[in-house]
Amino acid sequence: MDLDDCVRRIVFGGYYQSGQSCVSVQRVIAHEEVYDALRDKLAKAVGELKSGDPKKRDTFIGPMIDEDAAVRVESWIREATDAGAKLLVGGTRKGSVMEATLLEHVPSSAKLYREEVFGPVVILSRFADFEDALAEVNDSAYGLQAGVFTNDLRRMHAAWDRLKVGGVLINDVPSFRVDHMPYGGVKDSGLGREGVRSSIEDMTEVRLMVVRDVPSR
Repeated sequence: MDLDDCVRRIVFGGYYQSGQSCVSVQRVIAHEEVYDALRDKLAKAVGELKSGDPKKRDTFIGPMIDEDAAVRVESWIREATDAGAKLLVGGTRKGSVMEATLLEHVPSSAKLYREEVFGPVVILSRFADFEDALAEVNDSAYGLQAGVFTNDLRRMHAAWDRLKVGGVLINDVPSFRVDHMPYGGVKDSGLGREGVRSSIEDMTEVRLMVVRDVPSR
């Protein structure tokens, strides 16, 4: 597994569109053997993201939809840090622009863990056993998509079998989608699927004809 590639994809998935995407990366669960290195690389990369005026070419983090949305995200960050989370990068707001933010040790009771932040915030946690990581992913009311970075075929299949999500992306972030994918989730992430084939099926009137072969006398 290429750790630098993971970092690039997580930064893209967590912070593009200022995190205002339903498949934005929000929770990153890393194995204890790579956790410290991943955290340090992510902190450096996130800290280098420019926020501010989206008309400037070097701006990566633009304003959120409105100031109320940014105030909400700021309050969720404060709730997490007050409960013991460690702020690694960011955490400050200027009007409707929320800085790219990275935290670790976020309690499972915090809104940043439990709810969809829909903002430029990523939280980190570590695992020792892969089954525990899958259980942590499933510990959510939502289940849209999940990304799993691994070269182990058995773990790929275990993730596919056990994760309660609408899509599992191997060696990429859950933010990836194209229009012909059957896109959608489970639990509070909704019912049904989007995509060309799914849309055609939704607009198709299914009819049924049953013919009984009457036995001759």
